[in-house]
Amino acid sequence: MAEIVNLRQARKHKARSEKERIAAENRAIHGRSKAEREREGLLERKATTFLDAHRRSPGHEPGDQ
Repeated sequence: MAEIVNLRQARKHKARSEKERIAAENRAIHGRSKAEREREGLLERKATTFLDAHRRSPGHEPGDQ
């Protein structure tokens, strides 16, 4: 025999699980702490400074002629 399901409760359960799935995706995308963002920015600035300091001729971009 089939199990009896309350459709109202089933819809609510489905909506909750969908909302939780979306929240998990958003946490993965935006879920970095301030310290992590600052550290990433610092590393990016440091790499840019390093590369700029080691150019062969300052102000000359590859491909410019």
